[in-house]
Amino acid sequence: MTPPPPGRAAPSAPRARVLSPPTRFGLPLRQRLLLLFWVAAASAQGHSRSGPRISAVWKGQDHVDFGQPEPHTVLFHEPGSFSVWVGGRGKVYLFNFPEGKNASVRTVNIGSPKGSCQDKQDCENYITLLERRGNGLLVCGTNARKPSCWNLMNDSVVVPLGEMKGYAPFSPDENSLVLFEGDEVYSTIRKQEYNGKIPRFRRIRGESELYTSDTVMQNPQFIKATIVHQDQAYDDKIYYFFREDNPDKNPEAPLNVSRVAQLCRGDQGGESSLSASKWNTFLKAMLVCSDPATNRNFNRLQDVFLLPDPSGQWRDTRVYGVFSNPWNYSAVCVYSLGDIDKVFRTSSLKGYHMGLPNPRPGMCLPKKQPIPTETFQVADSHPEVAQRVEPMGPLKTPLFHSKYHYQKVVVHRMQASNRETFHVLYLTTDRGTVHKVVESGDQGHSFVFNIMEIQPFHRAAAIQAISLDADRRKLYVSSQWEVSQVPLDMCEVYSGGCHGCLMSRDPYCGWDQDRCVSIYSSQRSVLQSINPAEPHKDCPNPKPDDAPLQKVSLARNSRYYLTCPMESRHATYLWRHEENVEQSCEPGHQSPSCILFIENLTARQYGHYRCEAQEGSYLREAQHWELLPEDRALAEQLMGHARALAASFWLGVLPTLILGLLVH
Repeated sequence: MTPPPPGRAAPSAPRARVLSPPTRFGLPLRQRLLLLFWVAAASAQGHSRSGPRISAVWKGQDHVDFGQPEPHTVLFHEPGSFSVWVGGRGKVYLFNFPEGKNASVRTVNIGSPKGSCQDKQDCENYITLLERRGNGLLVCGTNARKPSCWNLMNDSVVVPLGEMKGYAPFSPDENSLVLFEGDEVYSTIRKQEYNGKIPRFRRIRGESELYTSDTVMQNPQFIKATIVHQDQAYDDKIYYFFREDNPDKNPEAPLNVSRVAQLCRGDQGGESSLSASKWNTFLKAMLVCSDPATNRNFNRLQDVFLLPDPSGQWRDTRVYGVFSNPWNYSAVCVYSLGDIDKVFRTSSLKGYHMGLPNPRPGMCLPKKQPIPTETFQVADSHPEVAQRVEPMGPLKTPLFHSKYHYQKVVVHRMQASNRETFHVLYLTTDRGTVHKVVESGDQGHSFVFNIMEIQPFHRAAAIQAISLDADRRKLYVSSQWEVSQVPLDMCEVYSGGCHGCLMSRDPYCGWDQDRCVSIYSSQRSVLQSINPAEPHKDCPNPKPDDAPLQKVSLARNSRYYLTCPMESRHATYLWRHEENVEQSCEPGHQSPSCILFIENLTARQYGHYRCEAQEGSYLREAQHWELLPEDRALAEQLMGHARALAASFWLGVLPTLILGLLVH
């Protein structure tokens, strides 16, 4: 419910809580127990300041509709480009977002399915893969349960490639992952629709086709795959991240376990007939994301983003993982590829208590040597390493956790105007919004801060895909209705002058004389704070401007309410009457406004009311109202008329008197 503006309350208007002394036994036992349960649940959600500080709607013109709902989409964007390709039903959309011009869209129809269909959904050709291959764009889709591909040349000419199994699933709802590296293609998609239900990780194009053993994963859901070029070419690895059913069937054990698996890119299969067509270097490790201090465990991996090290050191690549728990609370844990690699190289195998064979399981061999049968048999029967992969940092804990349910993440490494490095996370929620979270890259004064919640669409909807363009500093977000291009800075949303600009802690923004601007657009150096606790103290003025005084006249015994917009969700808002606190709204308050409700206006309730926002040491006056009795307001109005008449009289008489004096 959106709060009404200040005014007389209707008889059925909801009443805001007015501060009053608590009664000791005012609630029945049942209600007291429910209250205790609610307080416990609220505390379990984490501190309210882990949520976004402000909420903003992106109001730019960079929104384009599909023209029809697209329940399944895939998004492809090349960094530095003004275009975004989106795959829908039987067509691909090309969205153009030229700088300073209106966005546009055009469509290219992709081969319509032929043959018999069991139902309407089976008849559709859902595009599930878009990938740049050579001079064309590879487009693959379900094609009425006959997965096929096309090559799109010059953004308009469609060349059919026929059925290509492993490139697209039979249904758009199937979990699928396809990885390209040069001429090699890796896939988790079934090649035969009715060939069992066990998912495998395959090399479907390359020197030889390989697949994972059916026993090494239990109902896996694949999240992300990447190829890491290590110090020696023969040691290049494929890492893929997934979650699977927990083999521990204890009722108290979590249902899912999150994993990272490794494969040697140069794996040629084994020597025996049982191992010749299988990956012989498969190992998997558990990804840990838990906070012992609060006893919170996050076992369900949702998404992964890899942030390469700027100096090119592969071991320092940061792996951001988004996890959830059974209550749909989320955590972000950060790992390094170096730590993952070390676990696979040095750990013993879980449940294996004999000496490891030589070469040890998971080891990559030079000159494309086959893996000995004994090594394969040990790894195949004991695929999990005993050591777990833990987050970076001395405490091995999450970067942060939150009551929000995060689903996808992208990360931008940037430098502020003082050359300090920050990592800015953009996390999609199940509410169709994006949270912008800043992580300081400086170990000297590291901090994490949730800057804002962004509504990226004109029409609220679930987010289907998100892509980051670090070169153009844009975010591309798609729903079933539209695609939006969102700038990474958005400095214009911060109000409150210099103090409000710096309190945002947004590393993209700074104060430039009279407004909050992007550090990329300003021609001069801008004021940015490196003090995450009290950034407002770096402003030239010691305190923010007071709110303008607003007056209203009211009759005695009337009902009235005053509203104060809660711009910052991290602040405590207080309504003061003279010096007395009449209403308090704490961080995490569900309403967008702090409302003071006056039940029955008495003589002592006239006067000045101020709404103050307290955020740490930052205090600002958000609203200032004066409630006047109607008779006093009438007197002030009459006095004002009198002053106006007197001024008018003297303006008419004065010239005559002056003229008379001059004549005499």
